[in-house]
Amino acid sequence: GKRVITGRGRLGGIPMGAIAVETRLVDKVVPADPADPNSREAVLPQAGQVLFPDSSYKTAQAIRDFNKEGLPVMIFANWRGFSGGSRDMAGEILKFGAMIVDALREYEHPVYIYLPPHGELRGGSWVVVDPTINEEKMEMYADPDSRGGILEPAGITEVKFRLPDQLKVMHRLDPQLKLLDSELEMTELEEDQKDIKAQIAAREDILKPVYLQAATEFADLHDKTGRMKAKGVIRSAVSWENSRKFFYYRAKRRIAEDNFVGRLKAADASLSSADARNMVASMFSGDWEDDKAVVTFFEEKAGELNDKVLSVKTSAMQAQIEALQKELDESS
Repeated sequence: GKRVITGRGRLGGIPMGAIAVETRLVDKVVPADPADPNSREAVLPQAGQVLFPDSSYKTAQAIRDFNKEGLPVMIFANWRGFSGGSRDMAGEILKFGAMIVDALREYEHPVYIYLPPHGELRGGSWVVVDPTINEEKMEMYADPDSRGGILEPAGITEVKFRLPDQLKVMHRLDPQLKLLDSELEMTELEEDQKDIKAQIAAREDILKPVYLQAATEFADLHDKTGRMKAKGVIRSAVSWENSRKFFYYRAKRRIAEDNFVGRLKAADASLSSADARNMVASMFSGDWEDDKAVVTFFEEKAGELNDKVLSVKTSAMQAQIEALQKELDESS
């Protein structure tokens, strides 16, 4: 599929896999069946920022290939969702979408999901790249000008702020409608009531687009980076201008940290990843969230870290020997 671009590159010398999204309209050509003289070539237009069966499969396959090659992967997430038409259902869109989840769940190297400037991540496409799939390896970041949420602002407004709700707010806030409502209550003549009701309806028609636009803007505020950070669905906001430097140090730090954590777990099988990371953090006196400082720590304290691995291995072997000795004493 042409709607997803996959490849390999280097970030400051660090080899990485990359997955990007085609935002333009793309034509898919289905060739004629040579065995059927009545068949014709079909050209199917496919929208950008949408996952189709072939692009979903391509994404999943690329992630699996990057995993086998031992590469960290950067996903420039800019999807509005999955294509859910009957043709796509017949094309097994659900199966190929699930393949992306499976590939990410099994990924053994750092995965960075980044929402680029003016990009958006919506609907089912968010579901298949959500960091909770593989919390140990996946991290999500967003540019301050990006948007993220299951429904788009216009969609959430239709669901949460329907016309009856809009009318209630109009009558509560608009001075002219409040005045007309009070006149309607005081008027007893049926003809005057009809006239006032017509004025109310006309005023409501004037206000509807204004209130709908205000509600849409309010819903859009919930999709901004600040709100995503507050809800904990992204790790932090990273501007496009600083993204190269940020991800270079982040990738370098994660590679060094994961390597050391792996060595600790190999030295002591009883250690979990969280325990091993806490052990590393306890050896570092600075800001653990400062990637550049942590990278410097791993480079300058390599000898101390090697001694720590050896110490953990010795302690684990000693504990194992003591356990075997105790088991032997109990059996004799």
